[in-house]
Amino acid sequence: MRISMFQNAIRQLLACSRQSSSTRYAELLDPQQTRRVLHGTAASITAFVCQFVGSDQTAASLQWLQYGQRQAQRYSTAGHNSPKITPAIEVQLHRMRQRHADLCRQLADESAAQLTPKQLGQINKELSTLQPVVDALRILSEQRQEMNDLEGVLRDSPDDQEMQRMAEEEQQQLQQQIPQLEEQLLLSLVPPDETDQRDIVLEVRAGTGGDEAALFAGDLLRMYERAAALNGWKFEIVEMAATEEKGGCKSASATISGHGVYGRLKYESGIHRVQRVPATEASGRVHTSAASVAILPQADEVDIHVQPDDLRVDTYRASGAGGQHVNTTNSAVRITHIPSGLVVAMQDERSQHKNKAKALKVLRARLYDQDRLAKQQSMSAQRKTLVGSGDRSERIRTYNYPQGRVTDHRVAITEHGIDSVMSGGRLAVFADALQVRHQAEVLAQLDGQ
Repeated sequence: MRISMFQNAIRQLLACSRQSSSTRYAELLDPQQTRRVLHGTAASITAFVCQFVGSDQTAASLQWLQYGQRQAQRYSTAGHNSPKITPAIEVQLHRMRQRHADLCRQLADESAAQLTPKQLGQINKELSTLQPVVDALRILSEQRQEMNDLEGVLRDSPDDQEMQRMAEEEQQQLQQQIPQLEEQLLLSLVPPDETDQRDIVLEVRAGTGGDEAALFAGDLLRMYERAAALNGWKFEIVEMAATEEKGGCKSASATISGHGVYGRLKYESGIHRVQRVPATEASGRVHTSAASVAILPQADEVDIHVQPDDLRVDTYRASGAGGQHVNTTNSAVRITHIPSGLVVAMQDERSQHKNKAKALKVLRARLYDQDRLAKQQSMSAQRKTLVGSGDRSERIRTYNYPQGRVTDHRVAITEHGIDSVMSGGRLAVFADALQVRHQAEVLAQLDGQ
């Protein structure tokens, strides 16, 4: 993940500095070369970047050289911001290893025969979680011991050049392998989010900006539809309030189903801002508009059980374009959840039963998200460490059409080539960066415990 993000940063650097020859580009995209560079210091990464920029001391070259230095500091795994196994985390790892040993002894003891199937299942589940950490700790310990042995060889045999050469080669390999293993070990400490594998309900609403905001909301909806198609997910419109302007919508809801949908799109929640010249603007003045996006994990009936007595269901005649069923039958449905006051209306289907089923699906998703956010807010210390928590009022991203760039303000990453973002192909750049940032914040919290 880190390699692909670094390569993307250099792609931007090459494109904007106009120094991208095919030979240099091939060298850049070589995974072994990039991995080797990334395990150096920030200074060595800067040197690597500079060879692609050139030595022309123009303002543009200096500007992009500074950009390359910032990327070096951001992506260096040897820099001061790199995740490290600190003494506090060492204590956490020792506790996990001790817990693993205790569970193994418990299963090997004669008293294990008296455990219930439920207790055995819980023990095996915990062991399966701890086993990768214990294995990685064992390998890391072996490699650290081997590194100490090599240092002893170099110290004890200064006159044996062949031995010195072989020891230095092995030492260089270990110097590359140990940071990788440490990073993998640290990432294994980040607890998985159980909701990451869920399907989602996507809600897009036009904000400030009038018709232009509605057009932008429609653009965002189509961006997520294309992203779903690229990832092999199923995209289905649930509700849409279209505007008279072609392609615009005041609000829209859709479901996206597939493997790991919520985990990839959960950071999209928030306020998206656009800067561009509207089609109706005769003077060519750039306008700023906004739209809000909400990503809600879908809830099953098992997760959220809605009591029928808590619902008020109203039926009415559908309005707008749609054929003979409009204004002739009570096919539209409005469901009010009395305890929470949430209201969901649906009229897209000709059948009242289908509209009711869709409305219940959206209602369950909103109730589940409400319950999930309430639990997160109760853990205020953890919530403060989260980046891109999905707060609806958070301005997360700006789409600047005149300059052809998209900037995510949470991680200060700018993606040049706005068309590739709006086509859904480059959303993963932001998702990867936010995931790395979230992992770093969780590890920092573990270090402070």
